[in-house]
Amino acid sequence: MKKALLATIIGLSVIACPILYVCVGPALDAIQIDTLKTLAIIAGCSGLYCFIVGELTRNNSQMDKLWSILPAVYVWVIAIKGGLSPRLTVMAILATIWGIRLTYNFARKGAYSIKFWAGKEDYRWIVLRERKEFQPHWKWVIFNFLFISIYQNVLILMTTFPALVAMNSAAPFNWVDCLAAVLMLAAIIYETIADEQQWRFQTRKWTMIDGGQKLEDLPAPYNKGFNTQGLWSHSRHPNYFAEQSTWVSFYIFSIAAGIGIFNWSIIGAVLLIVLFQGSSALSEELSSSKYPEYSDYIKKVSRFFPGRKY
Repeated sequence: MKKALLATIIGLSVIACPILYVCVGPALDAIQIDTLKTLAIIAGCSGLYCFIVGELTRNNSQMDKLWSILPAVYVWVIAIKGGLSPRLTVMAILATIWGIRLTYNFARKGAYSIKFWAGKEDYRWIVLRERKEFQPHWKWVIFNFLFISIYQNVLILMTTFPALVAMNSAAPFNWVDCLAAVLMLAAIIYETIADEQQWRFQTRKWTMIDGGQKLEDLPAPYNKGFNTQGLWSHSRHPNYFAEQSTWVSFYIFSIAAGIGIFNWSIIGAVLLIVLFQGSSALSEELSSSKYPEYSDYIKKVSRFFPGRKY
């Protein structure tokens, strides 16, 4: 990830959220502040764990393992402290469904292990760690601490802020809540389909390669090396599109709570979108270096929103 992008997203998280809180609101009451302190303690412990274990094991996917678990924990804490109102309960259930699905998808890739510190590491961390920008190792240690361990934990916490601002809302569960729930559930289903299509493609491809066949000798479309079928024919990252849509939909619950169309809890969804810009750019840089036809795929198919370019 480029240094400029890293500085931008960290700057946004540090500066934008307090500004929005002061200028837009709503202000948190004593119960919400106490709840936020509890969430911050969990996030802080998670960040410390990810940093220490990541450095000791040289496996920097510790946060990846928690990415799908922490939001559900945060929203349930908020829901319980908020008296399990219908809105908060629905938000917690949806966050749990999202988390179970994503955890399963990550687990079948070998990310989790009985040795909790082990498991398969995301290949992008391996590539980044070896780049000259992060040599000598102390530069990577700083990146691991500030971005992988701290920033990502803060970002995950921020995505659940719509539940926090809706915590003490007097507005009854309404049609906007139903809209948010339908949109979020649709995004989860869309991402499930995208991940399943990708899983089947990659499993079939690697089964043939492990059987002794060369990539260029595989039958179409496997010989390209990357998936261009199903949802992947309309979007280069349908799973990323769905992930962003999930948390934008989650934000709509704060609107349903009567907080206003624009409030500071939107910061999590916005910064998640920014993060996926950088993450997808890195993935495509690596794919373009491995697969000759990927550059043509970029020219023809939209990055996130479904639609071909011609």
